[in-house]
Amino acid sequence: MTSTDTASATGARIGIDVGGTFTDLVASVPDRGLVVHHKEPSTPADPSLAVADGLAALLARADLRPDEIAGLVHGTTIGLNAVIQRRGARIALVVTEGYRDILEIGRSRMPSSFDLYAGKEEPLVPRNLIVEISARLGPRGEPVAEPDAAELDRVAARLRATGADATAVVILHGYTDPAFEEGVAAGLRERLPALPVTASATVWPEVREYERALVACMNAYIQPLMRDYFARLESRVRGLGVSAPIFISASNGGSMSLHSAAERPVETVLSGPAAGVAAAARLGAGAIVTFDMGGTSSDIAVSVDGSPELATHTTVGGLPLIVPVVAVHAIGAGGGSVIWVDGPGVLKVGPGSAGADPGPAAYGRGGDRPTVTDCYLATGLIDPRTFLGGRMPLDADASLKALSGIAGADAAGDEVAAYRVAASALRVATAGMATELQKIMAQRGLDPRRFALVPFGGAGPTHAAMLAEEVGIAHIVVPPTAATFCALGAAGADLRRDFARSLRRPLDAASATRLAGVLAELSAQAREWLAEQDGEARLRGRLSFAADLRYSGQAYELRVALDPDRLDVEAVSEAFHAEHERLYGFRDPSATIELGTARLGVVGPAAELPPAAVPPGTGAPRPTASRRVLLAGAWHDAHVHLRDSLGVGDAFDGPAIVEQDDTTVVVPPGWSADVDEAGNLHLRRTDGARNPRRKA
Repeated sequence: MTSTDTASATGARIGIDVGGTFTDLVASVPDRGLVVHHKEPSTPADPSLAVADGLAALLARADLRPDEIAGLVHGTTIGLNAVIQRRGARIALVVTEGYRDILEIGRSRMPSSFDLYAGKEEPLVPRNLIVEISARLGPRGEPVAEPDAAELDRVAARLRATGADATAVVILHGYTDPAFEEGVAAGLRERLPALPVTASATVWPEVREYERALVACMNAYIQPLMRDYFARLESRVRGLGVSAPIFISASNGGSMSLHSAAERPVETVLSGPAAGVAAAARLGAGAIVTFDMGGTSSDIAVSVDGSPELATHTTVGGLPLIVPVVAVHAIGAGGGSVIWVDGPGVLKVGPGSAGADPGPAAYGRGGDRPTVTDCYLATGLIDPRTFLGGRMPLDADASLKALSGIAGADAAGDEVAAYRVAASALRVATAGMATELQKIMAQRGLDPRRFALVPFGGAGPTHAAMLAEEVGIAHIVVPPTAATFCALGAAGADLRRDFARSLRRPLDAASATRLAGVLAELSAQAREWLAEQDGEARLRGRLSFAADLRYSGQAYELRVALDPDRLDVEAVSEAFHAEHERLYGFRDPSATIELGTARLGVVGPAAELPPAAVPPGTGAPRPTASRRVLLAGAWHDAHVHLRDSLGVGDAFDGPAIVEQDDTTVVVPPGWSADVDEAGNLHLRRTDGARNPRRKA
């Protein structure tokens, strides 16, 4: 049997998620019904080192040979961090004459309406690196001005003089005819073969020049960095003997080939968190709020009908991003967030993080600042001896010392002061998370009490009950591999990409015909893209069709799903009227409907991940130990259970601690826990109280 035959037979699939503190890896081996996970400390200077070390350890742990891997899917926040920290490439921008200030002016909005001292975000391209060109299209796609060879020579010379590492091209109304803008970009590539050139309309041909310019600039800004990283990643993975294709997680919850990600890295900036949300939506738990708490931050997302909520407008580093992404919202601190006291003496948590190196004080790597992880340790929620399955013992004395130091010089070394600081810091962190979660849910007209909370990430299961009690959630679902859930989501990610083309015209027979033609073009592009990623995926690919529509005069558009076999004006109009009536309670058949953007999504389904093999339980599992824990301001004796020893049907009451080798689940007093057939641990309120701390 050849190595290729072996890979096909075994079908092992690897998921990797690089975080600020740990790099998570999961191996899914369908023919053995096996899912193996591993956490490796991240190496911020070169994340591919942790990937290589972790992959080697994972293969040994799963008893897999490199030639048994069928595919590897990798999620990363390198591009996101580069934008946030402004560590991307030096880029130039080519724009239509008269639009040199497009990034400076933006939408002319203050970053904070109530802060007179707030400064706006620095543009990704300084004004002196923006070059004008005469090229211009009209609003219907008609050429108004086309550059000749002499002008392209002049623009190329100016770009060469800037010393830029990459450039973006944005032509006015370029979305109406992407080929026109791509022609300008191709002319510049011929003259500057070593300079990567991104044409905005080929990345995302949607109306609104400022936002489209930002997508193109962001793509150019992170492209050199991402290409270098992908090259190192591929080299290290191949160095381990792995010849399987490498895919990169996408911000829309899917994945794409390494080549596609190198060409369009802007579509990967939110890839890590999106993979976890997509995995949670497949749990079948109904309406859920995901709670991803890692080492640096905590994020939430909403899934109502088994599909993650997607957004076409989000912000990255204070800049708007209009490509479709899973709607993930940062709501607070992570396990590595630093505890500190501000000038007036108020206890604060984050946003600074101790990261992976030196990390929390408990890591014993030289860090002396207390973090949320140190609070867990001081309050007994995590055991210093069993952290990461005992592979990384923690220093409890260092945590107490760092925490007591926050209380003041007189309290240094005082354990009682350390406990008080730890409990207070956890309340502060929880209150901040709850405030953001409730605000996000209220903006969508959703009541968090009607949702189940699905926590993952290294700290998510530890903090989940505290957050649930604060917002009134009465049901928590903890997946079996919660700490590496984003990596699991990456391993099971479908191939997926979204396409769009803005039309911007009244809906009539002619524009309906145009809509049908554009969707046919996008369908051809989608199938071609899917074939480039994976030839077999083309045969099972699924297409979805939609358009943004509005009544004339409305400020915002509605996304309306369309039947590709019924794209006549009557069918499209009725689809919009019905959706408007569903959302707002009325329709206006006499009003003119305006057609905005045609949208198409393509999905190449990945193989199903094997379900967890969970043996039947006894119904009443025996705890392996007990320990004192500080919860809601009081000490409790909590039973300790090992996650691996729990079987289907096992149930117990809190206070209890459930330990697994990569995270800890806290079951407070007034909660019960039980295990379902898939190995998920369900926590439910049993005392009827919604928020005992506030009630007290």
